[in-house]
Amino acid sequence: MYTPPAFAQDDLATIHGMIRATGLATLVTMTEEGLIGTPLPLILKEAEGPNGTLYGHLARPNPQWKLAPHAEALVIFPGPDAYISPSWYASKAEHHKVVPTWNYGAVHAYGTPEFFDGPDRLLNVLTDLTDQNEANRSAPWSVSDAPEKFVQAQMRGIVGLRLEISRLEGKQKFSQNKPAADRAGVAKGLAEETDPSAREIASLIPR
Repeated sequence: MYTPPAFAQDDLATIHGMIRATGLATLVTMTEEGLIGTPLPLILKEAEGPNGTLYGHLARPNPQWKLAPHAEALVIFPGPDAYISPSWYASKAEHHKVVPTWNYGAVHAYGTPEFFDGPDRLLNVLTDLTDQNEANRSAPWSVSDAPEKFVQAQMRGIVGLRLEISRLEGKQKFSQNKPAADRAGVAKGLAEETDPSAREIASLIPR
């Protein structure tokens, strides 16, 4: 991922937070049949390995898990994003030398994927994923709420994924390279947008 120094995010705790905030990632592998990508939810185990380890699952009919990768896999975690209008820059009134851009956050995680179908490991992954996504609900649903035989039957249709992260790239492009007056204008403009992602970006602009 091309990342100018002004937008680089190297703090591991911050990058882990960006990963946890992403609902749906994309697993990309290079195989003998070319590139294959699968959108899927993942859970991060921060303490497992120097950069953390990702867990998830794919549908058993998905060919991606059957095709050996020719290189490390790439997992893409998109963050919030928003269009930046040149009209928000204070410098527009001074010299008009401004252009549109896009602000966003993203994490790229790399590693060698391991696929597995042991029922105990699969159940642990399903339980962890479910508990993570149900945690903030007033009446959280649990895997154990479903009949055991039904869960076992459903697990026969999936394979588990484990990916220990070998390296991470974090990027937060939030107008850090702009003068303070321009950043203030961007934050104000984004805060007035109806798109929730734009308003989230507004709160991340350095003041």
